[in-house]
Amino acid sequence: MTSPVDVLTEVECWAVLRRQELGRLAFRHGDGLQITPVNFAVAGDHVVFRTGDGGKFSDLVQNPEVAFEVDATVGEVAESVVCRGVVVELTGEQALMTDQLRLRPWVASHKTHVMAIRVSEITGRRFHLTKPWSHIRPV
Repeated sequence: MTSPVDVLTEVECWAVLRRQELGRLAFRHGDGLQITPVNFAVAGDHVVFRTGDGGKFSDLVQNPEVAFEVDATVGEVAESVVCRGVVVELTGEQALMTDQLRLRPWVASHKTHVMAIRVSEITGRRFHLTKPWSHIRPV
């Protein structure tokens, strides 16, 4: 019997990230942790996103270690990728170059800071779903 879970290679993990544009960013917030959705793009071995002035930006400057996660489901297959790394703010020409990426805001809010996660670790899994409950129909 084939395993219902496959470990993704690093190349496969990056491919999953490149196909998506919404993920979850986990970071330190005060004495705890925060997780928030962000739209993003991939540039080389970096995950790039924008943020505005405020709590998230301040938290990231003070504690730049982050985790980032993306999930995708197509038919009977689900994929999940988790990255860990350090986030840095891109400025000047580096920030301008991100305009060439598929990084478009989903919400009309002012996001002046371009941030990049320098990924130091990336892991992923592919799940072959069985969904044994899918035959049940609500009455």
